[in-house]
Amino acid sequence: MARTPSPVHINLGCMCYSHLLYQLQACARRQIPYTGKKLHAEIIKTGLHQCGSLPNNLIDMYGKCGLVQEAAHVFDELPHRDLVSWASILTAYNQANLSHITLSTFPIIFTLDGLQPDHFVFASLVKACTNLGVIKQGKQVHARFVVSPFGDDDVVKSSLVDMYAKCGLPDNARLVFDLITWKNSVSWTAMISGYARTGRKSDAIELFQRMPGKNLLTWTALISGFVQSGNGFDSLNLFMEMRREGVSIVDPFIISSIIGASANLVALKLGMQIHGLVIALGYESSLFVSNALVDMYAKCSDFLVAKDIFDNMLVRDVVSWTSIIVGAAQHGRAEEALFLYDEMVSTRMKPNEVTFVGLIYACSHVGLVDKGLELFNSMIKDYGISPSLQHYTCLLDLLSRSGHLGEAENVIKTMPFKPDEATWAALLSACLKPEDPSTYILLSNAYAGAGMWENVSKLRKLMATREFKREPGYSCIDLGKESQVFYAGETSHALRDEIFEQTKKEGKLESFCLGFSQNIARTEEWWTVNGGR
Repeated sequence: MARTPSPVHINLGCMCYSHLLYQLQACARRQIPYTGKKLHAEIIKTGLHQCGSLPNNLIDMYGKCGLVQEAAHVFDELPHRDLVSWASILTAYNQANLSHITLSTFPIIFTLDGLQPDHFVFASLVKACTNLGVIKQGKQVHARFVVSPFGDDDVVKSSLVDMYAKCGLPDNARLVFDLITWKNSVSWTAMISGYARTGRKSDAIELFQRMPGKNLLTWTALISGFVQSGNGFDSLNLFMEMRREGVSIVDPFIISSIIGASANLVALKLGMQIHGLVIALGYESSLFVSNALVDMYAKCSDFLVAKDIFDNMLVRDVVSWTSIIVGAAQHGRAEEALFLYDEMVSTRMKPNEVTFVGLIYACSHVGLVDKGLELFNSMIKDYGISPSLQHYTCLLDLLSRSGHLGEAENVIKTMPFKPDEATWAALLSACLKPEDPSTYILLSNAYAGAGMWENVSKLRKLMATREFKREPGYSCIDLGKESQVFYAGETSHALRDEIFEQTKKEGKLESFCLGFSQNIARTEEWWTVNGGR
């Protein structure tokens, strides 16, 4: 006959359970995997590994500590999985950038466990769709959520607002946003960001002004959204307004966004002033602020300062290495770019797509065909990166510049993308220009050398017919899909008024930089006097 446990044993078990549960939750919050593993061993030793909510808390702890395999193992070993178990493992996959597993695993909740998703599971699924940018699947999850018993849950609605906003559908996001009964800061911020990043300036500002209890996160969403949509001046003006209102910068992410605005405007003086603010606020050791500074100085043609910041970084990630490699390539420092790449690989840092764009670009401009091809192939074989159209364009430029026109043409025919203007330009830029007199002279000499005198005669007549003459000096500005040419002495250009207006804006940028510097000085003085940060 089994002995009934005494009250003392029961109390000891409850105490042990409560203590382990508290410790697990603390490890999850503080992200301490080593201690979490020790607690897991203790749970197994005491026979509590199937007790109460401990298994679900183990999954949660491992997920938040970045140990997704351990979380999956605990999940797979559970004899009975509930909705909390599912929400925990799906969240773990999302946090580990494995959102595709979240979506592929989800059907098992019906087929094996016979459960219907609750609001926590729906929120995890929406988050996975957001991370992957798969709006079609996101709409399917949305439809299922609407007809579920949890269709009124505001947390899931906030997740849907975030998904639609980040997938570039602000109108869809607004429809959901207006249905939220109790709008929290997450939903407000997501909606404002969605408007800002898609260029809906007036909508973003209007909603921002209506939002109750604005904080640094809200300002960051608005300002960084404007930076992403190319509204650099607006983002800088808003940043100064934020400083005047006394919002404490307790998170440096907004600083990195403002540095990005300076880089986009190619405004070195402004970037230097913000760099001074970084030092004043004590954020020079922040990884993403340092990355933004490296990128800004490189784009503003001060590669030496960019390199100096990079060299003094205590911690570097793939963005750090890529920024300095691309910067070196853009400044014609091909050998330095390749040396930096070798150094990057030696630190076991895995390059990304942008890294290879910079490397192949560097090889193109110094004629290192074999090295460029080697890097292109290494990107595919060694790192499993599928070449984008931009990679193929860089490869075409590499081959064309080096005279390998046949190989370049073959790349265009076999690549899995439809060529765009940049792709054709990469090939045709290496071909002879039909309006250049030297082209005809070169071709005429080639015909003469081959004894094809009839063709020589035809070319001479064609040159006379076209009346080639010396052209005046000119400047050419690339506007993306078209170019504008300005000839010396020209005063009748169709865009004359716009050009003069832009010249005024350039003057305003200098004034803006001065005003920005003065405002920073005033706000920093205010914060010093009042003891804020």
